[in-house]
Order: sequence, then C-alpha cells, then structure tokens
Amino acid sequence: MRGRRPRAQPRSRRPARNRPGHADSHRGAGALAVSITRVAVVGGGISGLTTAYRLRTLLGSAVEIEIIEGSRRLGGALRTVELGGVALDVGAEAFLVRRPEAVELIEELGLGAQLRHPTSAAPTVRAEGRTVPLPTRTMLGLPGAAADVADLLSAQGTARVAAEPTMPLRWEAGRDAAVGLLLRERAGDELVDRLVDPLLGGVYAGRADALGLRATLPAVATALDRGAGSLLAAACVALTAGRRPTGGGPVFGTLSGGFERLVDALVAGSAVHPRLGRPVRGLARTPHGWRLELGPTGEGEQLDVDAVVLAVPAPALRRLLADPLPAASAAASRVEVASSAVVGLALPWIAAQALPESSGVLVAASGPQEKTLSVKAFTFSGRKWAHARSAEVVLVRASMGRHGEARVLQRDDAELVDAVRADLAALTGITATPVATVVARWGGGLPQYAPGHLDAVAVLEREIAGSAGLAVAGATLHGVGLPACIGTANTAARRIVGYLNNRWASHAARGDVAVPGGTMGP
Repeated sequence: MRGRRPRAQPRSRRPARNRPGHADSHRGAGALAVSITRVAVVGGGISGLTTAYRLRTLLGSAVEIEIIEGSRRLGGALRTVELGGVALDVGAEAFLVRRPEAVELIEELGLGAQLRHPTSAAPTVRAEGRTVPLPTRTMLGLPGAAADVADLLSAQGTARVAAEPTMPLRWEAGRDAAVGLLLRERAGDELVDRLVDPLLGGVYAGRADALGLRATLPAVATALDRGAGSLLAAACVALTAGRRPTGGGPVFGTLSGGFERLVDALVAGSAVHPRLGRPVRGLARTPHGWRLELGPTGEGEQLDVDAVVLAVPAPALRRLLADPLPAASAAASRVEVASSAVVGLALPWIAAQALPESSGVLVAASGPQEKTLSVKAFTFSGRKWAHARSAEVVLVRASMGRHGEARVLQRDDAELVDAVRADLAALTGITATPVATVVARWGGGLPQYAPGHLDAVAVLEREIAGSAGLAVAGATLHGVGLPACIGTANTAARRIVGYLNNRWASHAARGDVAVPGGTMGP
C-alpha cells in the first residue's frame, strides 16, 4: 500500500474588519424606492477583490458592495499554504515590477515593508539533455542577436537565428500571427522548441504555435508595425524600450508572507461580506439595473443590483453574457482556457546540498529525455527567495499542465507527487522523501491569447461600454499577470463610479430619490 504523505495546511485568513450588514434589496413600486445603492462584483480573485477595494476607496460608504464567489475561498489564483513550516504560494508566485499597478496597490494597502525580490540565483533551461543558464537578453525567448542564445542552441540553430535579419519580411501594420509558427519560419525550430515555447508555456500554460504575437509580445508587434525590418530588429527595439530608466533593479516581486496577505488586506479594505459557494447562473437587465441568479438550479436566489462587475474567466463570461449581450458572449467564447497544477515539496534540509545553485529550471520538451517528463518547470524556492529559506526544510515547487495536455493532470494527487519526484530525480539526482507535500489544481484558469485575441477583446469591451452599469475585469482581457489584472480592476471600478455619479446626479436633479451627497471619486 502507498504510505500517506503529510499534507500542507492552508493558511488561516484573518476576518475582514468593518464589514457592513446586508441591506434590504427589495425595490418598491417607484422608479427607485430605496436610497441604498448596491454593486455586485462577480468573482473573488485578484481582479474582483481589487475592483471591490477600489470601489470602496472611491465611493466610501455610499454603496453596498457584494463579492459573489462560486468557490469556497477568496483569492482565485492567489493561494498561500504552510509547507514544512514555511509559507509557499501555490498559485501566482511573483509579478513584474516594471508595471506599476501591483507595487502601487501593495504600498497603498500598507504592505510595502513585506515586498521582496529574488536573490541573485539565476534560472536555467533544460533542453536536449543539457541544463544551461536561461538567456536573459530576450523578449520571451526572441533575442536581439543570435549570440544571446548561442549557448542553448546548436551551431546550426544559432546560424539559422543569425540569418533571420537577412530574410525578406512581409508585415502589414495591425497584422497578428502565431508566435511559434512565425519564428519557426524565420528563425528555425530550435529557438522555438528550446526557448520560446517553454517560456510562453510558463506564463500562459500554452504552446507558442497557438499563441498570438500581438497579445503576448506587444512591444515586438509594435516595432514591426513601425517598420522594423526583422524579428530580431524588432526584439532589439523592444528590449531597448523596456530597459528601466535606473539601468537595473529587480524584475520580479512578491510578498514575504505570501500573496494571501494581499488577499486579506483587500478584503479588509473593501469592507465587504463575501458570498462564497454561490455560483452566478444568470444575468439579466432590469428597469433599474441588473438581476443575478445565484446558487444551484432549484435552490437559488435572485439579487437585484444597480451595477455589476464581471471578474470571471472567459467561459463564465460567455455564459453570463449570452442573454443580455450575445455579441460580447461570442467574443468571450473565442478565448480558450488551460488548466494547470502546482506541486510543492518540502524536502529535508540535507537535500539542499544536492540542489542546483540556480533559482529553478524550465523544461523544454524538445529532446528524448525531456519528452518523458511531466513537469514544465521547477522553482527552487529556497534558492530563489531568501524569505522562503528554513533551517529544517528546502522547498521545491513544480508546475505542470499546458493547453491541450489534459492527460498530464488526469491523475490523483499522490500520482502527481510521484511524477514530480521522479522528474526531480531525473534532473537533479535528488530522491529524498518529502517531509510534506501539497497539490494545487487550477482548472481552466489561464486564458490562451490566440492570434486575433485583441480583436475579440475589443468587441467584448465595445459591447460592455454600451451597457450601463456593467463592467468586466480580469486576465481574459489584457494580460495574465497581477499588474495587468489589477489594471483592469481599477478601470472597471472607475467605469462603475462614473456611471453611478451620473445616475445620482440625474435622480437628484429630478428629486425622485435620496442620493449620497455630491459625486464621489475622481
């Protein structure tokens, strides 16, 4: 029989402070018979929580805010567990600091002292039986010069990349293309298989051949639109433009106690009482706002609100918008999603002696050995993050799953742990029995930005813009990282604030309802 492994314990959540009680949601016979304004935020991930928080900071107590979450927990892809006595994020692990939204929010919430950056340990990539340092001067694997990737590629592969600028380029401004297919045609298979594909797989849990250039590498697409004569030339332009003015500084950031602290702070700051385990089944317009159908069929309830923000994945957007906005629903249906899993191992400290002196390893499934592995990346958390070090254990985090590879995840938790341990042994020689393990599954959580993604998003946002009191936020739109999601949440909140201010002003002018004094927000 298989021995039982010690499991990670979920971190306890501090209760939110100053949460308002529920107000009577029934409306009378008049146009607006009650003065309470209610906003529903559907989705309790980082986008929904940030939207609720931003609404509260802009509107104060003028509104009642409901967060409605179909699962039994808040945070979405942000989840922190205690593993071997150390905090480990088993969802999103870090964010890009060159975009300001996440850092600004963290500081606004009083968490700035907990902001941490990686150590000097560098990442590596495994391809064709070799583990080499991950090239640093690239745009998600697209280099500005062949020399920047020569250590990873064969002589023939390097020569193919070097020849790319000499090839005629036919590019029309506004065009989109699959990243992998375009690069294979112009720079060869090796660059894609050994570098671009594993990097894009790490970000999107997708394949380079199916992801669009304009959404995943927008700076490169813009450089091509402006006349760059080759992909490498476009990468050079993008790399130069992306340099930080200070000439350096950290690229990534995280929180010392895990992203659960960000979740807790947002819940407390938004002063809401979330409804958990209440999936939203339907959305419909009413004469005075929107009506949501909550809960399972036959046991649900109706919730009437003045405004709604949908901060949910693309499949839920498609379903909820099908009746009120069929064109927006059709646009959302163009965004497929991928599932993934994170497996955490707390290994006895002695295993640290055999752990590579790197922050982790990306696996390029291009060679015979790599194709037998289930893991797409390992993070050696104690090497990467100083605050994740312990005198008793060393933490290793494995990422699994890509779009179209459901079979990798169609195993129970114990089998996933066994697969991760086997892959770790194959890559590092470490066979130590874990002190504790954790498996976190993320079903359908990562949108796939296919060619034409931005066109689909434009249709979706145009339809939403024409619907009073409705907004959308989340990774489906303009980026899967924390800063991008926070940015969409801020935009959605300000859209709702603008709508409510106009509505309050209109009703006040008619004198037909009591409204909050003056307009609120910016």
